[in-house]
Amino acid sequence: MSSAPESAATVYLGPTLAEIEQAREVVARVIQPTPMEHSRALEELLGVPVWLKAENLQRTGSYKIRGAYNRLSRLSDEEKARGVVAASAGNHAQGVAMAAQRLGISATIFMPVGVALPKLQATRAYGAQAVLEGTTFNETLAAAQAFTARTGAVFIPPYDHEDVITGQATLGLEILEQVPDVETILVPIGGGGLISGVARAAKLTAESQGRSIRIVGVQAENAASYPASLAAGEKVSIAIEPTIADGIAVGRPGNLNFPIVQAYVDEVVTVGEDDLARAILVLLERAKLVVEPAGAAGVAAILAGKVAATGPTVAVLSGGNIDPLLMQRVIAHGLEASARYLTVRIMLPDRPGQLATISQLLAEVSANVIEVLHTRHHNGLQISQVALEISVETRGPEHRAQVLQHLREAGYEPLVEQAE
Repeated sequence: MSSAPESAATVYLGPTLAEIEQAREVVARVIQPTPMEHSRALEELLGVPVWLKAENLQRTGSYKIRGAYNRLSRLSDEEKARGVVAASAGNHAQGVAMAAQRLGISATIFMPVGVALPKLQATRAYGAQAVLEGTTFNETLAAAQAFTARTGAVFIPPYDHEDVITGQATLGLEILEQVPDVETILVPIGGGGLISGVARAAKLTAESQGRSIRIVGVQAENAASYPASLAAGEKVSIAIEPTIADGIAVGRPGNLNFPIVQAYVDEVVTVGEDDLARAILVLLERAKLVVEPAGAAGVAAILAGKVAATGPTVAVLSGGNIDPLLMQRVIAHGLEASARYLTVRIMLPDRPGQLATISQLLAEVSANVIEVLHTRHHNGLQISQVALEISVETRGPEHRAQVLQHLREAGYEPLVEQAE
């Protein structure tokens, strides 16, 4: 675990247990306790009991309603009358919108142009005014802040506020009640609001019980600001590369969150895009749970071998708001990453019977054909050749290798294509 800041006495290190308990009474008006699902598949892989905290089944589809409702409930009557504003591409938007609706507060949510339609529709369905402005999140955030300055509406940050952190900490209490002997908790990290609250709640509770709990944060490799910041001992801004885990794609740790993570989080690991896609597929197939890429980060860390077995483990599934179009692409990536899907391109002589021959070869090794593209128009083709792109289902790495070897033994040179 990284050492706490030198000036820890003057730095906010999270809410007290009493404050978290008080917040729990507040958020209980709007949230529902989410299930804790045992995962036999992950237990077999990790060698210890593994549980999934299904916050993807929370109202609004993520944990965000906890922090948003706690923050809004603490506004003064004068602040409530001014209304609230937020900037978000998804879960925070829905959390603020629903909290505002339940508390009778006017809400304006700024969202990037091109935001996924289901997220836009859900935000409006909770009664908020959704304003599409900016092509990047920074532009959207600037528009929201300008609106705040112009109208006096109260800005609701997604993670960098004491009330938000305290609201998220209520999830930590739930975890320890549902799995009292938990030894490791895996939490996705973006700006750090969720892990700040969960780590604080878990560590304080464990301390009162005379035991320890290990907190492991998980970030996407393409948006990993915390490992660099922890190594430097201060908040570091990074350039975000494209990632399917947009819910945790934050380029700099939160000001309040970073010292809490320094003090209470034992380790932060990163996972790749294929790891995230594979985790979504495993959760769909084995747990029957729909989870967004950011929410699957903890499971991705287990599948990628980034987590050491230290006793009963809980992976927080932080959200389930995934665009169906993205899910279609992610499933394709997940199948390929799991060696369950194979697309090859083969150059063939331009004469009758070649497609039938390839089909027969694939049938001999029980590879089920899904899609075929047979064309004379392809770069690199000789005038007497055609290109065959064929996609097949495979049963894992060994079967995939067997399919390729069988084609090569028949005299063909299959070129493996990557899923888009």
